[in-house]
Amino acid sequence: MSHPVYLVDDDQAVRDALELLLSTVDIAVHSFADPQRFLASVSQLAPGCIIMDIRMPWVSGLKVQEKLLEQGVDWPAIVISGHGDIEACRRAFRNGAIDFLSKPVDEQDLIDAIQKGQEILEKRLRVQAEKEETLALLASLTPREKEVLGRVAAGFTSKEIAEGLGLSPRTVESHRAALGAKLGTTSQAEMTRLWLEGREYP
Repeated sequence: MSHPVYLVDDDQAVRDALELLLSTVDIAVHSFADPQRFLASVSQLAPGCIIMDIRMPWVSGLKVQEKLLEQGVDWPAIVISGHGDIEACRRAFRNGAIDFLSKPVDEQDLIDAIQKGQEILEKRLRVQAEKEETLALLASLTPREKEVLGRVAAGFTSKEIAEGLGLSPRTVESHRAALGAKLGTTSQAEMTRLWLEGREYP
């Protein structure tokens, strides 16, 4: 699997058992006995899937989830518990957990959950990369080019854009040519897509 797995559990025996299990299927595991240490390190870590115990001293798995969300970290999380706490399970899912497994964890259930998490993470990272690419393209435009792009996206012709902005049609065509070079497309549909995505992203 392409992304690492972060195991957060204060129980040494559980960490050892899960590390051994996941090593047999070539999953890279990084373990943390202290959830606070994990939270302090997360900004330096590569995106991955998280496996964490719901009940830990000082900081619970639920609190870890909340802290991650506050930091804008939405990596897929698999929550494990030896207590079968239904309310805790509900809260974990509300916080974005993709699965809730009871201890002792079924090996295949865990591997399946990690595979699901890998697929979810890959999709999120792809969407994020596309967002960043779109924003970078739009950021390269001049204010005037952005005005022209907005009117292209609204379906106006070059003549209508020229009239609306008080420009000559030739100047508008020059701006459209610059847009095509910077955005990598002269397609009105594709320019419209980029414009709309740029407005959607904060």
